[in-house]
Amino acid sequence: MEEKGKRELIGNEGQVILDMVRRLNRRGANEHLMKLITKTHPADMAWVFRHLNDEERTKVFNIIARTDEVGEFLSELDSALVIDLVREMSGQVMADIISDMPADDAVDLLEVLPEEVAEDIREHMEKKDREEVEQLLQYDPETAGGLMSTDFMSLDEELSAGEAIASIQKRSEEKEMVFYLYITHGEDKLAGVVSLRELLMHPPHRQLKNIMNTNVISVTTDTEQGEVAHVVSQYNILAVPVVDSSYKLVGIVTVDDIIDVIREEATEEFLQMAGAGKDREILLKSTKENAMLRAPWLFASWIGGILAMFIIGAFEEELSKVLALASFIPIVMGMGGNIATQSSTIIVRGIATGRVNINDFLRIIFKEMRVGMILGVMYGLFLGVVAYLGFAEPTRLGLVVGFSILFCMTMAATLGTLIPLVLKRFDIDAAIATGPFVTTSIDILGVLMYFYIAKLFLHL
Repeated sequence: MEEKGKRELIGNEGQVILDMVRRLNRRGANEHLMKLITKTHPADMAWVFRHLNDEERTKVFNIIARTDEVGEFLSELDSALVIDLVREMSGQVMADIISDMPADDAVDLLEVLPEEVAEDIREHMEKKDREEVEQLLQYDPETAGGLMSTDFMSLDEELSAGEAIASIQKRSEEKEMVFYLYITHGEDKLAGVVSLRELLMHPPHRQLKNIMNTNVISVTTDTEQGEVAHVVSQYNILAVPVVDSSYKLVGIVTVDDIIDVIREEATEEFLQMAGAGKDREILLKSTKENAMLRAPWLFASWIGGILAMFIIGAFEEELSKVLALASFIPIVMGMGGNIATQSSTIIVRGIATGRVNINDFLRIIFKEMRVGMILGVMYGLFLGVVAYLGFAEPTRLGLVVGFSILFCMTMAATLGTLIPLVLKRFDIDAAIATGPFVTTSIDILGVLMYFYIAKLFLHL
C-alpha cells in the first residue's frame, strides 16, 4: 500500500525500523531520525513507538511532533500512550495539531484525554474547528454519531451530471470516500446515492435524481457501533451515510473506522471470555494495574474452588471406601469445563457476527446438547475402558467414570450454550458468561454429579 511515499510494514521490516530508530536516537542523529520518521507510515511509527522505553519515547516524540504526520500518528497510538504524551504538551500546540486532523479522528483523540486537558485544548482552537468538534462530541462515542466523519461529498438532486463532476473537482481534496456521492433534496435530506463510476457513464445534461439509487442503506446517529459494523459487513460497502431523526444527512462512517470497531469489540470479548477484564490496553498497564484488573475475574474461580473443596469433603466417607474415585475427579471436571468453554465461545462469537439467531433459542440449545452427548459417549467409553483396565476394584468403576463423563459433558455443553443466550435475551453482554463463570459452575456441578453417580452405581 502506497501513501505519500510511505509503505506499510511487511515481515520483519518493523523490527528493522525499530532498531534503526533506537540506534539513531542513541547517536543523537536527529536529522537522520527525522528523515526516517517522515518516510515511515504513521501506523508503522505507532507500532515502533510502543516498543520504545520511556526515555526513548520522549526524545522520538519531540521529533515526530515537528512533522506534518503527528496528528495521524497520535490517532494510531494506544490511548494510554497518547494521554502520557499530551500531558507534556501545551493546549495551543495540541489545538493546532487537532485542527489539522479529520474531525472524527480529532474527536476520538479528545475523548480519551482527561476532561480538563480536553477542555483546555478546545479553548485554544479556532471557533470553526471547535464548533465542528463539539458537534460530534455530543454523540455517544460508541454510536454512529460518535464514529462518523462530517467531511463527505453530498450533492443536490437537481444538479446535472456535468455540474456534479465540476463540483467534485473543486471540493474532493478535503472529503472522504468521494467515490460514493450522496444525493440530497430539500434541507439536506438524504435522497439517494450514486457512485463516481456511474456518474461518469451518464451524459453531462442528465440530472442526478434520474441517475441515483434511491434504495440507499443508512444508519441513524444513535445506531450502536456494533450494528453499524454489521451493516457495512453485510452489504460490503466502504462507507455508510448517517442521518438524524429528520433524515437529514449529517455524516458518513467509513470502513477504516469499522475495522477498528470490529477489532476493539473482538478484543474486549476475548479478554472477557478469558477472564481478564475488558481493558483493550491491558498489556500497556503496569504490573500492579494488570494484576488488579484480573483479580476480580479470578474471584469466581476461587469461590468455585472453595465450593468444590466442600463438596469433595462432604463425600469423604465414599472416597475412603473407594480411593480410586479421587483419581478421576480432575478429568471429569476438566472435560466438562473445556466443552462448556467451547460452546460458550461458539455462541458468543455467533451472536457477535449475526450467525446465531436469538429467536431460534431451543434449536441452538438442543443442537449443542446433542454435540455434548456424542462427545460424552465417545470419551466416556475411552475413559471407562481405562478405568476398568487400570483398577481391578471396584468392577463397576469403569461404568461410573464413563457415565459421569457422558452426563457431565452433555450438561456442560447445554449450560455453556444456555447461559450466553439467556444473558443476551436480557440484553447483558454475553461474553461475560465464559471464562471463570461458566467453567467454575461446571466444575461444581460436574464433581457433584460424579459423586452421586458413584453412590448410585457402587452402592456407597
